[in-house]
Amino acid sequence: MDIMSMVSSLLAMQAGNTQQQVATTILKSNLDAEKSSVLTLLGAGNPPSLANVGAGIGGNVNVAA
Repeated sequence: MDIMSMVSSLLAMQAGNTQQQVATTILKSNLDAEKSSVLTLLGAGNPPSLANVGAGIGGNVNVAA
């Protein structure tokens, strides 16, 4: 194997490693976004703010009456 072939293979391995790191970062970002979407749809996490609603909105309902 000549020197140019070895250098070429090393550069190809480095490029493949960089592509793998980028793909892993993007995958993690996508998974975090999906998790956030699911938690929002399920209503998990922080309760919604009731700062801009009128009096009596968002309170508990007495279903025993």
